[in-house]
Amino acid sequence: MKKSRRQFLTRITAGAMALLTGAGQAKGEFIKRQSAETGNFKTSKEISWNRSIPMRYDADVAIIGGGIAGVSAACAAAKSGARVILIERFGVVGGNSTTGGVASFCGETAGQGEVFDIIISDLEKFKAVAPYVPYPEADHRNFDHEILAVVFQELLLRRNVKLLLHTRFVDVVEQDGKISECIICGKSGPEALRAKQFIDCTGEAEVAHVARFRTMKGGDQNGLQLPMSVMCFVRHVEENELIEQVPEGVFKRYEKRKDLPMTSIWPNGPHGNALKIKVAKFDATDTESLTAAEIYGRRQMMSVIDYYQRVEKRPWRFDHCSPQIGIREGRRILGDYVLKVEDLRKTRKFDDAVARGTYVLDAHKPDDDKRTYILSKAERTVPPYQIPLRSLIAKDGKNLMMAGRCLSADQLALSSARVTTSCSMMGQAAGIAAAMSVENKCDPRDLDFSEIRKIVEKRGANLDV
Repeated sequence: MKKSRRQFLTRITAGAMALLTGAGQAKGEFIKRQSAETGNFKTSKEISWNRSIPMRYDADVAIIGGGIAGVSAACAAAKSGARVILIERFGVVGGNSTTGGVASFCGETAGQGEVFDIIISDLEKFKAVAPYVPYPEADHRNFDHEILAVVFQELLLRRNVKLLLHTRFVDVVEQDGKISECIICGKSGPEALRAKQFIDCTGEAEVAHVARFRTMKGGDQNGLQLPMSVMCFVRHVEENELIEQVPEGVFKRYEKRKDLPMTSIWPNGPHGNALKIKVAKFDATDTESLTAAEIYGRRQMMSVIDYYQRVEKRPWRFDHCSPQIGIREGRRILGDYVLKVEDLRKTRKFDDAVARGTYVLDAHKPDDDKRTYILSKAERTVPPYQIPLRSLIAKDGKNLMMAGRCLSADQLALSSARVTTSCSMMGQAAGIAAAMSVENKCDPRDLDFSEIRKIVEKRGANLDV
């Protein structure tokens, strides 16, 4: 464990030096503005430290990150008989779908597998999801994201998954590509978790990153990541209760709708709306840049709400903003296979197919905040496509898999595969493979991929293309 702490210190120091020299500088112009406003608190000095920490947890499969990919992986591994622990940094699981406030399943919502079917069924019991309409007749399906948080929680508990909330992943103990333990930190302080198999569902490839496994981010042209979106919510008021909540002179004021950043509006239950506002040119994998994105996003949110209240006289009162900005792209882990956009366009079939995508190439332009895309509308449509298990196995690791938006894919393929329906399918497949690896005492890449595919399909996943 002492070796791991030294490695962790070295990585932190290297990261700080990269920022100082410009190697890790964020792409967004607003990160510079924030640094100028708050002053320079960086230092080139180093510290060294070590301490003994308790080996608190032991599991067959450890899943880091509790978004829909992590929830699906945990439930699938537990169904296969594994002892599973799920680490989540917020107080609820669900990631972008709950904490991020993105209350919509994109793409096809039938045939996504046993875990997703249960999620939909449970939401229907709460009357908290829109009726089924096949894709592409409808390209999304709205749900109540606060109810979904409860549905996820109860599903995990029914599967006997050990759930740790308010717990951050910190580091790993790794040798020759094999992770033996990871270090986590919650209210009890730093603790160690030992597991036979690990699944990175953090979205930003945090496990692979600290293990120094190879990762990717951004596109070929400029290296910018797909833009983020801030989610906020308003409730309707009576006409005699109209109010302009944003004081003059505090935030930027818009006078024309065409000047607004890209803003999508949809219903959010009775007498409410959700607003999704595009936030571009920030780096979701950089601490200062992500901080600046949250600050800038909330400023833009207040400017947008001011416009609709003051100029269009919408009967809206600001209700709340999601505690986490919605992230489309962070780091992607280099896997045994990199899923390419041409694989999607040509409907390439894989012998190790374990998931299926249907959604368009949702590649928003990363260098402006308007409703613009990298591709034309015609270029964005793709047929149903397969995702191979090899894209869920970390190339540099022996016992690390991944699911969700940190899968091994190029940026354009990711722009489709990152949606919640595909992420759930990937998570289910990774959970099945991890549990099978434990049972067979082998690494995931040594498994019979055809057997995994049989189980995936038996559990209700439609892989046909």
